[in-house]
Amino acid sequence: MSASVPEGRRRASAELRRHPAGADHGAVRRIVAEVAWQPATGQFALHYRLEGDPGELSVPAPAAPRRTDGLWQHTCFEAFLQFGAGPGYLEFNFSPSGEWAAYRFDGRRLGMRALDLRADPVIRSRQGPDALELESALTLDAIPDGAALHLGLAAVVESTDGSTSWWALRHASGRPDFHDPAGFTLVPAPAAAGLATEDRP
Repeated sequence: MSASVPEGRRRASAELRRHPAGADHGAVRRIVAEVAWQPATGQFALHYRLEGDPGELSVPAPAAPRRTDGLWQHTCFEAFLQFGAGPGYLEFNFSPSGEWAAYRFDGRRLGMRALDLRADPVIRSRQGPDALELESALTLDAIPDGAALHLGLAAVVESTDGSTSWWALRHASGRPDFHDPAGFTLVPAPAAAGLATEDRP
């Protein structure tokens, strides 16, 4: 695990990998995810860019921004935040529709409950001829003072033919499982120091 995190803006970026059990229909060439974090204020900004052919993707239609369960059943982008040594962590789901979900866990899939936020996340998505992008900004309460942060970034992609692919920083063997702490491998570094990733066993 990393040492304590100093104050100041921190950033990280990584390319997600497709799980071998997911569809490889060619609609997705790659997915890149970026995060910016301000420990002093608890502010997060996330950006996902799916490059490929969005016309072959099933993208949820715009809806009223609201907390909604089950977003992972269709195209959506996800973030898992673990502070310190865990085992607890936070989960966020962001849909291109503008809907979102936020949960707190005591351990791997244990003690799931809704996470209270200061304000609803702000979500913006745009779809072009060769990319689908989503940006989200949110603010968290009660971030442990000086705690290291490990991130798991992921995406569920549904195509127009009904097939699904799963994307994450790292996949263990077996079925896709974004809740596996071994996948929380992105470590935001001070902006002046560039970007950082950490491979955890």
